[in-house]
Parts: sequence; C-alpha cells; structure tokens
Amino acid sequence: MEAVPARARAYVACTVLGALFCLLPLPLTQTPWWAVGLLAVLYASCEQAAARWRFAGTFYPVLLAGAFLLPPPAAALVVLPGALLSRVDQRPHRLRRIWRAAQLVLGVWAASWVHWALGGRDAVVASDFPYALAPAGAAVLAFCLVLTALDGGIRALTTGAGSAPCGRRGRVQVPPAWRGLFVRSLAPVAVHGLAGLMMAVLWRSPYGPFAALLVLLPMCVSWWVFAQYHRERAAHQATIRALVQAVDIKDEYTRGHSERVGQASMMIARELGLDDARVEVLRFAGILHDVGKLGVPTRLLRKDGPLTPEERRVIELHPEYGHEMVRGIGFLGEARAAVLHHHERLDGSGYPYGLMGAQIPESARVVAVADAFDAMTSTRSYRRARPVPAALEELERCAGSQFDPLMVTALVRALGRHGWHPAVTAQEQPRVPAPAAPLSPRPRAHR
Repeated sequence: MEAVPARARAYVACTVLGALFCLLPLPLTQTPWWAVGLLAVLYASCEQAAARWRFAGTFYPVLLAGAFLLPPPAAALVVLPGALLSRVDQRPHRLRRIWRAAQLVLGVWAASWVHWALGGRDAVVASDFPYALAPAGAAVLAFCLVLTALDGGIRALTTGAGSAPCGRRGRVQVPPAWRGLFVRSLAPVAVHGLAGLMMAVLWRSPYGPFAALLVLLPMCVSWWVFAQYHRERAAHQATIRALVQAVDIKDEYTRGHSERVGQASMMIARELGLDDARVEVLRFAGILHDVGKLGVPTRLLRKDGPLTPEERRVIELHPEYGHEMVRGIGFLGEARAAVLHHHERLDGSGYPYGLMGAQIPESARVVAVADAFDAMTSTRSYRRARPVPAALEELERCAGSQFDPLMVTALVRALGRHGWHPAVTAQEQPRVPAPAAPLSPRPRAHR
C-alpha cells in the first residue's frame, strides 16, 4: 500500500516524536553501553534470521530482557538497529520501518519504566525469581498495551475502522480497529516476557551474559520449527488454491463458488461455537468440496440440457474423486470427510453412499448447507440468483430431510448478524428472462 493517508503519516510522525522524546534523557543516564551494544546486535541478528526464514514476527525476548536490565532510554535504544534494518514486505518500506521502530521504542520504554518503578531491577539483581515475576508481568502488560494502542490507531487511520458503535444500553463498544488485538497478542508476548526475564536473571548472575544467551537457543530452535511448519502450510494452501482455480476454469458456471462456500462454511462453524482450528478446517472443506470435478468430463459440467442417467452417475462420482485427491494432505483433517460426503442427505437419498442422519460427518453437513445456499444465491447461465431471504426460506423448508436443521439455523443466525458479503462475488452471466413459475434450476448436474 503505497498511498498512505495524510492523517496516518501525521500519526506516524507523532509516534516518532514520542520515541525521540523517550531517547532524549539517554546522555544523562549511567548507560552500560557494552550491554546496550550486545543486546542491540543480538536483536538485529534475530530479526535478520527471521527475515531469512521468512518468519513473520518480532523476537521480543531480547527487547524485554533489555527492559528488565537497562534504564528506560537505554532499553529503548536496543530496538533501533534491528527495527530499522528489518525486512518489510509492503510498501512504502522506509515509512513502515520507521513506524515499527518508533512503536517498539515506545513499548520497550514503557515496559522498562514500569519494571523499574515497581522495583523489578532489585529483584533481578538479587535473582529473587518469584518476586521478580510481579514487576516483570506488569512490564509485559504495559508493553502489550502500548503496542496494541498504537497498532489500533494506525489501522483506524488507514482503514477507517476507528468509530466505536454504541452497544446495548448506550455502552460504547471497542472500535473495530482495536477489537481483539490485545487478547491475541498478550499470550505470545507473555511467553516472550518470561524468556526475557530468565535472560535478565542469568545476565545478572555469576554466570554472566553468555549464560543468558543459552535461554535463546531452545526458543530459536522452536521458532525455526514453527517457521518450517508455516512454510509447509503455505505450500499446502498454494496447492489448494491451484486446485480450486483449476476447477473454476473447467466449470465456468460456478466460478468463485468454492471460495464463497468456504466463507459460508466458516460463518456456520463460528456460529456453532467451534474453536478456531476447526473453523479453519471447515473453511478448507468448503473451498475444496468440488475439487473432484477435475475428474469429470468438461462436456458434462457445461451441458445445458438434461443429464442422462449414465451422465448423472458420472457426475455423482466427483465426491469420491475429490476425496482421493485430498486424502494425502494431512492437515485437512475432517475436511476430507466433507469432500466425500457433502452430497449426502439426512433422509438417506444422497450420494455417494446414501448415509442417513448422524452417519453423515458434521463437517459434511456444514458444507452441504453452505453449498446449497451459494448455489441458490449465485447467478448461473440458466437462471438468476435467488435473493438471500428466499434461499434461506428454501433451506428451512428442506431442513430435516435434506439438510441438518442445526446447520441451517446457524447460517440463518450468522447472516442475520453479519449479512452476506462474499469476498469473491459470482461472475455475472448473460441475463435470461425471468420465468413465470417460481425460480428453480433446470435439470442438470447438481452443483
């Protein structure tokens, strides 16, 4: 994003001025320059290693160790070399580096000030580890609060998501730009803070700074393993995306359908209260549910007239084809069952195995509702899209026989709360005259 709004640039400028103000007392403090230099080099090295591993994130243990060991201005100075030389993927690179450096300077300065104000320095010097936890925890909290406040501010100014709607009884809700930021960041920052505290205690112990560096070894190994996991996951997701694009190219009538089914499946899963990992798996299930169409002749997918019984039997093999394609992708988990069973019906009249009721996996019941909803609300060459209320009414009519009523209710509630704003909209098809009878697809392959 090269075009940064003027108000966001002004916000960055104010943050930079605040960071410089934090560094001003540096010449007046008794600064252990060798410690500042060692920590700064160590932090910069960790940032460069993260760039080489293509790992998104900042190595906070070194910064927080500096906050526990050094006066606030000196601790804030540790940030600068690593932050100003860090990898930035998006433009403008220079502005983003300056912003990140200023943000971290303020966060580390606040953490160090809180830690020293609560007597944390004495606890670290005396290696009084249980007592040292309280000021260190307060420092981590201050660090996290500063980063959250600044991150939310820049998001609000660049995306316009800063207004806070009034909740029930006139209570002001958290603005969208800040919503969830603090909760998501607190746990990982707390873990890094504990590692930083262990570094600081060992640093002040008779074993010296080099013993403190040993704390980083297991963290670096785990960080590298985590980076490899994310790299492998990114490769799998790229494979999934390629498969979906191949299906979209082959079946032009349903272009974008898989992405929208994934989005609807995710909405249903969240409404059901499933954990984030299962929500992500169900999103993949929705995206991949029709991948087996790659094994179906293109002429059948694009046929406008009625299908013969033999042609319909070929079409109905696509869930099994899809299952064979994805069963080797380990992290998909229950998504593979959804690919195989998303055309089963509660009354046993579905395919490929005619499963009934609870025999159908939950993931498949979710995707079945999402699939039918998008099929009805998307424009095809042979009919117009139904309005969302009409599609929901049809789903409710078929609940209990074709669809799981629980999944239908979850979709209705989710759409009532959030509306339907698909990230990938349906491709506009040639307009056709509206039929006099109620809208219904002409006989063809079930999509």
